[in-house]
Amino acid sequence: MLNTKTALRLVLIGSAAASLAACAHHPKPAYPTTTPPPAPAPPAATPPPPPGPVSEAPLPGSTQDFVVNVGDRVYFDFDKYDIRADAQPILAAQADWLKKYPAVMVRIEGNCDERGTREYNLALGARRANAVREFLVAHGVDASRITTISYGKEKPIDPGTGEEADQHNRNAHTAIISGARPG
Repeated sequence: MLNTKTALRLVLIGSAAASLAACAHHPKPAYPTTTPPPAPAPPAATPPPPPGPVSEAPLPGSTQDFVVNVGDRVYFDFDKYDIRADAQPILAAQADWLKKYPAVMVRIEGNCDERGTREYNLALGARRANAVREFLVAHGVDASRITTISYGKEKPIDPGTGEEADQHNRNAHTAIISGARPG
């Protein structure tokens, strides 16, 4: 007869074989497999729009605005100080601009060409500056905001000689001295 050890071994081997046989007889259930739809791509991060173009226009109310959009200089005929027809629209625009920006103070600088004596040109430059001042005041600019000075022939804007240079140098320049926006 078999001893108990051998019998126990046979029982264990038999139960292991039965377990294996049971697994072989029961196939795994098949579940329907469908491929899931592809996940939608994450929305692409929309980059912020590029900054707009930098405006090269002068800042309203600045000295540059006055010079570029209005004009800061008018010209005179030889030995004259009356306001020419081509200067009137510029001075009218100056008056409008100055009324729009009431904190701005200006200095009208009268200039002459190189002909004539120093004293004569200082007097003529003063008459030119005062003619511009009177025009601006007549068009609604408070007189207290306007000072005048004559440079005569001492500060030419055109260092050349001849009629073309002389025409440039016979002028009145409206200089902003305070109150304009920085820009």
